Amino acid sequence: MTVLTVTDPASGRVVREVPAAGPDEVTATLDRAQQAFASWRERTVAERAEVLRAVAEHLREHTEEYAPLMTQEMGKPITEARGEVGKAAWCAEHYAEHAAEYLADEHIASDATESWVQYLPLGPVLGILPWNAPFWLALRFAAPALMAGNTCVMKHDPHVPGCAQALEAAFTAAGAPAGVFQALVTTTENTERAIRDPRTRAVSFTGSDRAGAVVASVAASEIKPAVLELGGSDPFIVLADADLSQAAKVAAQSRIINAGQSCIAAKRIIVERSVHDEFVELLTEELAGLVMGDPAQETTQVGPIAREDLRENLHRQVTASIEAGATCVLGGELPEGDGWFYPVTLLTGVDDSMTVCTEETFGPVAAVVAVDDAEAAISLANDTPFGLGAAIWTETGRGTAMARRIEAGQVSVNGIVKTDPRLPSGGIKRSGYGRELGPHGIKEFVNAQQVWVGPSTA
Repeated sequence: MTVLTVTDPASGRVVREVPAAGPDEVTATLDRAQQAFASWRERTVAERAEVLRAVAEHLREHTEEYAPLMTQEMGKPITEARGEVGKAAWCAEHYAEHAAEYLADEHIASDATESWVQYLPLGPVLGILPWNAPFWLALRFAAPALMAGNTCVMKHDPHVPGCAQALEAAFTAAGAPAGVFQALVTTTENTERAIRDPRTRAVSFTGSDRAGAVVASVAASEIKPAVLELGGSDPFIVLADADLSQAAKVAAQSRIINAGQSCIAAKRIIVERSVHDEFVELLTEELAGLVMGDPAQETTQVGPIAREDLRENLHRQVTASIEAGATCVLGGELPEGDGWFYPVTLLTGVDDSMTVCTEETFGPVAAVVAVDDAEAAISLANDTPFGLGAAIWTETGRGTAMARRIEAGQVSVNGIVKTDPRLPSGGIKRSGYGRELGPHGIKEFVNAQQVWVGPSTA
């Protein structure tokens, strides 16, 4: 029997050991999901909404139980963890409120007496999710899929089994029918088995582009739809006419949320040369004031890196960039002591050949690149294999016009790049395909069935 070992990244101590589901349990889980689908699909949207609202209420009422699980298993600062539980609840509430509108039949004129498209569920959907936002990503995946009439099997990252089990327990406590939402606590090796199982009708994956390519290949070989939300090397463009003070505040916030371990964090900060020095001074002030420490403490703003190997890779990226000529303004050195902490780091003098530009950095490392003008900023922003999110700081009309030229799934003008249940989220290029959230996300895992009724009266 394989056991999943959970290590607290703030201390390096083992805090939990959980037996991993084997092949037989994988099969049994998918069988329950298929059985539950037969009745869940027949429920009205209003009836499904009652369940999702109950889940949201339960999450809010038990925030102080669930938030510490994230802090313990992946090092999220407790204040951020509480916010994540609330955001997960909001997602459930949003789809409970708007699913009927999003899934309404679309009547289309044709040569029929009447013709329309109706949105029908597919069946059990497998969600393969990462460790960095275990509650939010679970509801981002599950809420739209469930409201569309599908059932959900969530295969969470092996490093957050406690969070996974808590999520299933939350659905059970809220009165969700058995088998509608299940946590499949298993190893990565068993994931292919779950994708290929004929009862799995679709796959949602959030994670690295390398792992996403494998998942996409397996799903495609079984002719199953997939949505992929993968990595990013998100540009944060600051032009000379920007509000530099506000841009610096938001850049710092975007870079250090979850200790910088976010796909949509600002990673390449591209600044027009005429305001570069002033902006760097403002950004340095914002970053230098952040408190790194025990994520269980209320005052902590930057927690540890989730795993030791991730910290080592981050330090490799920083060191290689410094050796290539970047200037380290803040941080850049591995701290002594327990846990896998990495200091808030600011690199300037960065160019597009350096590692912090060519690779995704998953940690509190800000890389500033100076460019001559807006055209150069756009060119550099698009010079990446990724295309997830981007931010532009400039006069509003100019920014919205520039957004059309940015190769990314979402662009924020004078604001932070974030996910919102009301708006579609996803990437292009190696950042994935398909959309989650908003009216677009709920239609990813449905049968858009055309209905034609004749004879024509025309």
